[in-house]
Amino acid sequence: MEREVEKDLIREARKGKDEAFTHLFQENYMFLYKYLIKLSLRPDVTEDLIQETMIKAYTHLHSFKGESKFSTWLIAIASRLYIDQQRKEKRQRRIVEKARNEAIRKMKWQLSLKGEDWTEDLELFVGLDPELKAPILLRHYYGYSYAEISKMLNIKEGTAKSRVHTGLSKIRKEWSD
Repeated sequence: MEREVEKDLIREARKGKDEAFTHLFQENYMFLYKYLIKLSLRPDVTEDLIQETMIKAYTHLHSFKGESKFSTWLIAIASRLYIDQQRKEKRQRRIVEKARNEAIRKMKWQLSLKGEDWTEDLELFVGLDPELKAPILLRHYYGYSYAEISKMLNIKEGTAKSRVHTGLSKIRKEWSD
């Protein structure tokens, strides 16, 4: 987009003309999308960040000084939002990991009160991904059929079988190693 046309659109958008901002958004969408998809490698995150970027740009348009291209300003906003999002995810992962470790510690303590041991099998089971743990638990601890598991977890019956097989295979592999 020509620099003068961009400045005119920004001027119009600052006056409250939403069509001008919409045009700026449309002109910069693909540029911003390509940048964010390379940065995040996740289409869902990219779409969310584009929306957040445009909302921030719209609400803070008065702070755009015009010393750089509008696309450069958008990239700066998007980059900060991405970094913030990564920090939030990292904090969330730490919280989940702490809660998980606390739950395991409590389970080990409860087992020891009953005179039982925390076995290597349990340790390996706890390390599985949740989508593998649930079908194994439902099948081998509670005795549900694959058809029942598929209904409970809203997955196909073949997927339930596959997850049980995959999870048990991982446990067996770790156990044999």
